[in-house]
Amino acid sequence: MLTKLRRTLISKSWLPDLVLIALAWWAAFWLRFNLRLPAAYIEDAVLTTPIALACMACGLVAMRVPRQSWRYVSLADLRRLAIGVALGALLTTAAVMGLRVTGFPRSVFLISALLSLVFLAGARATWRTLMELTHISTAGAPGAQPLLVVGTLEEADQALRTLKGAAGWQVCGVVSPDAQDAGRTLQGVPVHVGIGQLAEVAQAEKAGTVLLASPPGAELRREVLLRWSGSGLALLTLPSADEWLSPGATALRKVRLEDLLGRAPVQLDTHGLSALLSGQTVMVTGAAGSIGSELCRQVARFGVARLVCVDQSEYAVYRLEQELRRSFPNMQGVYLTASVREPERLLAIAMHFRPVVVLHAAAYKHVPLMEQGNEVEALHTNVLGTLHAARVAAQAGAQRFVLVSTDKAVNPTNVMGASKRLAEQVVQAVAAQFTGTQFVSVRFGNVLGSSGSVVPLFTAQIEQGGPVTVTHPEIVRYFMTIPEAAQLVLQAGLMGRSGQIFVLDMGEAVKIAELARMLIRLSGKSEAQVPIVYTGLRPGEKLYEELLADDETTEPTPHPKLRVAKSGAQGVISLAEVEAGIAGIGVAPQAAEVRKMLSQFVAEYRPGRSDTEVTFPSASEYPPPAPGAKEGCPTPSGVA
Repeated sequence: MLTKLRRTLISKSWLPDLVLIALAWWAAFWLRFNLRLPAAYIEDAVLTTPIALACMACGLVAMRVPRQSWRYVSLADLRRLAIGVALGALLTTAAVMGLRVTGFPRSVFLISALLSLVFLAGARATWRTLMELTHISTAGAPGAQPLLVVGTLEEADQALRTLKGAAGWQVCGVVSPDAQDAGRTLQGVPVHVGIGQLAEVAQAEKAGTVLLASPPGAELRREVLLRWSGSGLALLTLPSADEWLSPGATALRKVRLEDLLGRAPVQLDTHGLSALLSGQTVMVTGAAGSIGSELCRQVARFGVARLVCVDQSEYAVYRLEQELRRSFPNMQGVYLTASVREPERLLAIAMHFRPVVVLHAAAYKHVPLMEQGNEVEALHTNVLGTLHAARVAAQAGAQRFVLVSTDKAVNPTNVMGASKRLAEQVVQAVAAQFTGTQFVSVRFGNVLGSSGSVVPLFTAQIEQGGPVTVTHPEIVRYFMTIPEAAQLVLQAGLMGRSGQIFVLDMGEAVKIAELARMLIRLSGKSEAQVPIVYTGLRPGEKLYEELLADDETTEPTPHPKLRVAKSGAQGVISLAEVEAGIAGIGVAPQAAEVRKMLSQFVAEYRPGRSDTEVTFPSASEYPPPAPGAKEGCPTPSGVA
């Protein structure tokens, strides 16, 4: 304590406090004797002043008051200050009373303690006020943009505190949905009531920008969006915690679709994931895709020693390399172009780097494309590619293998979904053969902003002036954000037992038409300017997706957003039969052969018939060209 006190006294920040404590001690004598100090007590005041300073300093040091920043002092700091002053007053009382000063006025102890608290707290509050006034004058300087904050008083209060560190903005009003807040002020800012009058309030305050202070997914956000559409106001929100940590983060950003849909933050077992990943080698297939790249980011945050990123797209791997080298310069990244359809190449990579965890995100996932002429590609990549990756993980001694699956694997009506369901069965079959590796599948729905999803398509259509094409007015889908999906994949991989299929809590299903309307309004336009056109269901498309098959149930897990799917009495499939079946089809098959093969292994598969089905001729229909004739081949039916 004495060492800390000596070091603290050297600091210049203690000088004002010592002066104020001494002033409070003498002022206590002065007030005790009715604004005068009798000569008989001057000697007592002089004798006890060093004692009061030392004891009060000890009390403040014990509560770490000297470490407080005056510029950013808070109520919590003031509470610690009050406790420190009380402790110092008790020490002063004990020390002075121990000296047995004859006739010492005991009321001085209480008066000096109160004055010390007032002087010290007042000095800090005054300093912070001066600093805030300086900042306000800077914010109100020419060029600062007027800003309206929308939210409850509690939400707006947090937003105003955040904005104190953001230059270029001047909050001119708060719009609250609660009628009882009418006429109030918040941190000196007037409070207006009524979301319906948002445009009028903005016009009166001459504000062109609105900040949504309510949390993501709140109904207030959607109501503001309806009122805001077409008003010409810029709509902003505060970044999330993860966004604050990312490079180049700013105080405010534009409202995005995920802010309106609302997904509660995922609670990860960070201790368990750190123990699994920190200092280890992790391999990600399909690493340059939407989900794969986010898996790479999330894994890198847990301090992996080496991250092996495998993808068949050269340009996508290059972009991923540039991003990860910039964001995680201390991580050893290995960026390889390879296909999961090449087992020898995949095995060579895994045996060289020996990953502890393999995350398999490589897949073809676009339903209409896989339904029209690319059926065999879905088999070779989604099924055989998964088989190769799973076997390689076991042969390389990986502890865990995680397959990224989809809700389209449930009661599939299309080739893509059926191939992913067969991939799940393949992983379970490999798990039965290799008990040294934990094999887990994770099944979830659509991911906002991922490649091939409706959001980038709708955004491009809106930028072109419309129309926005929706297949059916009643079609619904489950949605989650890319970071949420990646985090839950990692969590499932940590807690899963071999052979399990995890189902993610996708929340409430969202109508695609409603999604399109929100995107149109987020662009600042209305449905009159950008119309919505319904085009009819595409081949293999369902009105709604399911997370469980007809014969499946779920069991809870320790994580609230993860459940384990329990299938009916279904045996493990034969991997040899799967490989032989795919090999027997060839590379240019009749589409019916693919569907027939999938139906043999996926009992719940109910294929739909496509009116635009592409049928390739067999090899016998390619006659050798006559001498001197130009080479050619028959045109596949269904192709113009």
